[in-house]
Amino acid sequence: MLELEQIRKVVPYALKEIHIPEMGPRHSGKVRDFYILPDGRRVLITTDRLSAFDRILGTVPYKGQVLNQLSAFWFDRTQPIVENHMLAVPDPNVMVVTECEPFPVEVIVRGYITGVTQTALWYRYSLGEREIYGYRFPEGLQKNDPLPEPIITPTTKGRLGEHDERLTCAEVVQKGYLDAETWEQVSQASLALFRLGQEIAQQAGLILVDTKYEFGRTPDGRVVLIDEIHTPDSSRFWIADSYEERRRRGEEPESLDKEFIRLWYAERGYRGDGDPPPMSDELAARLSQRYIACYEQLTGQVFQPAPYPAEGRIALALRQIHS
Repeated sequence: MLELEQIRKVVPYALKEIHIPEMGPRHSGKVRDFYILPDGRRVLITTDRLSAFDRILGTVPYKGQVLNQLSAFWFDRTQPIVENHMLAVPDPNVMVVTECEPFPVEVIVRGYITGVTQTALWYRYSLGEREIYGYRFPEGLQKNDPLPEPIITPTTKGRLGEHDERLTCAEVVQKGYLDAETWEQVSQASLALFRLGQEIAQQAGLILVDTKYEFGRTPDGRVVLIDEIHTPDSSRFWIADSYEERRRRGEEPESLDKEFIRLWYAERGYRGDGDPPPMSDELAARLSQRYIACYEQLTGQVFQPAPYPAEGRIALALRQIHS
């Protein structure tokens, strides 16, 4: 595990974006920059940008590397459940994937009632709602309680700076986001992925609380898993050993994910509207350490930080792909 002091030193060098003109037009999402190759491949560069509340809050050292390498770990292990878009990982921050048409919905699977964002179950429940995402919730639930079984709560895919909009499972089909057969395939795959994720996390001393999956369709019509899977960005992970005791005391679970940042902002009254408070270098370093710890526990491997500045080595890897 890297010490906080080691991480603080590289905060100024965290990868915000990448520019390689000879690769052609650069496209950007919330966290990833990408290039589309003429042979039907897409090159994803996972930056260190931190997105929360549908805003870019800053950069976090090694975050992109953790997300990229952890996604590769999970893509390998979930292949028997559903195909994915990964083809190669030529650099710690780079993944070459099959070009797909992304589906316009994100599939959120939840095993616990928690969260502070405006689309989170606990936030809606705490406002007095009992019919949420098409499910009826009983009175008396407490934050961070387990649900009887995992549920799917879809959202639309908000573009950068836009909020995701809540959907019910029925609305995904009724509103024409996906046809019934494709939605059934996506739903079943998502629940199976979540069950496997929970099993592997449990073996690592963690609880997979909830997660986001994204799917798309390849040019030949296959439904595949895309983007990332079971990372500290797309999922909540709690430390299993301390969960029950902290829950009894009414304390937040110890987490190794982005909820640490969400809670920090929520405590200061920010939930996504207006300009967010600035994120300090210390906060970025502490989040980085949590992401690295999550990677190491899930994979059982010691994290090997790739050198900063990252632009040179990434550019070299991309030129070799493009040549």
